[in-house]
Amino acid sequence: MTNHSIELAPSILAADPMNFMKEIQDAENCGADLHHFDVMDGHFVPNLTYGLPLVAKFKKVAKIPLDVHIMIQNPDEMAIKYVEAGADVLVFHVEAARHHHMLATSIRNAGGRPGVAINPGTSLSNLDAILEDLEVVNVMTVNPGFGGQKFITSSLRKIESLANLIAKRGLSVVIQVDGGVNVETVASIRNAGATRLVAGTAFYGAEDRMQAAKMLRG
Repeated sequence: MTNHSIELAPSILAADPMNFMKEIQDAENCGADLHHFDVMDGHFVPNLTYGLPLVAKFKKVAKIPLDVHIMIQNPDEMAIKYVEAGADVLVFHVEAARHHHMLATSIRNAGGRPGVAINPGTSLSNLDAILEDLEVVNVMTVNPGFGGQKFITSSLRKIESLANLIAKRGLSVVIQVDGGVNVETVASIRNAGATRLVAGTAFYGAEDRMQAAKMLRG
């Protein structure tokens, strides 16, 4: 098993939308490190979820940082608006952004922590020129757009390669794994080098959420 600490970011996508206040309080009471928001625009991905107003509402009541993952086709235009709405960590897709370095720098200058998400079919080489400018790399271990998908096992090699690259460059970039994180996959994900886990159903769908949080952290 790994000996580094694991952060937990329960995904609001799996929470009960009729009881959001209770759901985020449950996550915080179970020791969550961040709340994870999936913003989907119906274009970059086929699904449609939350937007700026809900992020702003959550920011007013959340006691831990908001990790906002924008799965949208125009992150260059919209990312800063999400930081202004309350995103503490703002993760945009390398596949969608046009000016990666400029966007990461703008997010940081606006007071956010910049991160990049990378899809299962996208090579790590796309991060080579910007890795030093990031605080988070969100490794998608399912194809983006829907919750509850099966973990893509070949993603473990990508996590391992990223961990080695970060160590080689002497960086402290968070490796955040997003998709299919559950009791069957979590040990392999941690062993591959992940330092933060996004968990949807594995946390919000658990009968005992406190126990689920402990299991995920290892």
